[in-house]
Amino acid sequence: QVQLVESGGGMVQAGGPLRLSCAASGRTFSSYDMGWFPQAPGKERECVANIAWTGWKTSYANPVKGRFTITRDNGKNTVYLQMNGLTPEHTAVYFCTAGGAITTRPYQYDYWGQGTQVTVSS
Repeated sequence: QVQLVESGGGMVQAGGPLRLSCAASGRTFSSYDMGWFPQAPGKERECVANIAWTGWKTSYANPVKGRFTITRDNGKNTVYLQMNGLTPEHTAVYFCTAGGAITTRPYQYDYWGQGTQVTVSS
C-alpha cells in the first residue's frame, strides 16, 4: 500500500517556474514507477512525465519536453516535477501516481494522490 501526498502547487505568473513534490508513505516506494498527470477543467488526466523506479529512465509528453523535469529521491520517498516556462494552458490539478510500469495510461497505475492545484496567470 502506498499513500501519495502532493504539494507545491499554487498561483504563478506566465513564464514562471514551479516545483511540485509528491511524498509517499510505505516501504515499497522505491519499487514503483511514478507519473504526473495534470487534469484541466473538463478534460481527462493526461500524463506529462513519468519515471522508472530506478530513476534512470524518464519520459515526457511532447509539449513539455525541455520544459518539465521529473526526478525522484528514493531515500526521501519523494518524486518531483520541476516546471519551467509555465503558460495558462498548464493550469490544472496535478496528480501524482504510482504503478508497476512506465505508461501514459492512467488506468495502469495503482495509487493516486489527491492532487495539487496549479494556476498560471497571464
